[in-house]
Amino acid sequence: MLLVVPVLIAALDAVLVNWPGPGLDLGVSLLAAVALLWRRRFPLTVFAVTLPGIYIGYIWFAPMIALYTVATLRPDRRLLVGAAALLAVAHFLPYPISELSFDDRREVALQFVDACVTAATPVALGLLTRTRRELASRLDELTRSRAREDRLLADQVLATERARLAREMHDVVAHQVSLISLQAGAVQISTGDAQAREGARRIRELSVRTLEELRHMVGILRAAGADTEELTPQPRLADLPRLIELSALDVTYENTCGARTARSEAVERAAFRTVQEALTNARKHAPGAHVRVRLAEDAAETLLVEIRNGPPDAAVPAPGLPGGGHGLVGLRERAQSLGGTMEAHATREGGFVVRAGFPREG
Repeated sequence: MLLVVPVLIAALDAVLVNWPGPGLDLGVSLLAAVALLWRRRFPLTVFAVTLPGIYIGYIWFAPMIALYTVATLRPDRRLLVGAAALLAVAHFLPYPISELSFDDRREVALQFVDACVTAATPVALGLLTRTRRELASRLDELTRSRAREDRLLADQVLATERARLAREMHDVVAHQVSLISLQAGAVQISTGDAQAREGARRIRELSVRTLEELRHMVGILRAAGADTEELTPQPRLADLPRLIELSALDVTYENTCGARTARSEAVERAAFRTVQEALTNARKHAPGAHVRVRLAEDAAETLLVEIRNGPPDAAVPAPGLPGGGHGLVGLRERAQSLGGTMEAHATREGGFVVRAGFPREG
């Protein structure tokens, strides 16, 4: 449809300008209009075919459309200047050339300006269209590239979080298996039953082998670059006051959990990481805002963690730290792996809230 409509407009222009009766002027004008059907495949050839139409038949649409197509498909500036000059000359010179007269200088000047505007307009529109298409293509490419980077970053965050979970699993399992090995060794020494002593020896050997394989797998994760941190003891809820103190934020800390409630180490570490990530996000995106950290328990002894910050203080400069919200992805996966939940969203006051719930045993 877009290919035929310009042809129909150019043909109508040729008929209206050169009617009545067939003749050379009507023939070259209609030929110029029909040639527009191939303007995208042979833009320069079609433009050359339309020039006799404007010179002999005094038509405008066919040569201007052809020149517009040349400007959109051919980026050579010298070519466009030459084509525009040819169109201006064909428009300025009368047919036949013998009728050219410079007696009326005002009329000649108006004809010259009219020819220049007629030639420059399709070139300007063509270059504008070409530039718009290039910008749209680059914007689309940048959008796809940004989407790929976001996916890669999210995958990297998930891989790092999983490696950290593997490291923490090493701490927990290594501790428990070491206790099993020590107890088996104690039974092996203290018991007088040969069968029980042999069973204790086998348990101790399997425990040692399990520890070696576990350390080997964690070593592979670290060597692959997924996690370069040392296998140090991981923080727990008792370390939260120290974390809040080091955050240098305006934080109100409230802990209504029972001191004697026994929770798994994985749950306490997950709660600590949730508070840590939320404080980091508050520092990045809400400088100067007041933060409220609250720990509580429900009737089912589920650990509830809520970190809420208000809107940022306009008087406090933003730190300009990079962040794309991908840290919350890892926290959500950690909570789900423990059978808990995690949600994060903006508040009506312009702040942000992060809520997580962890079962006692995880």
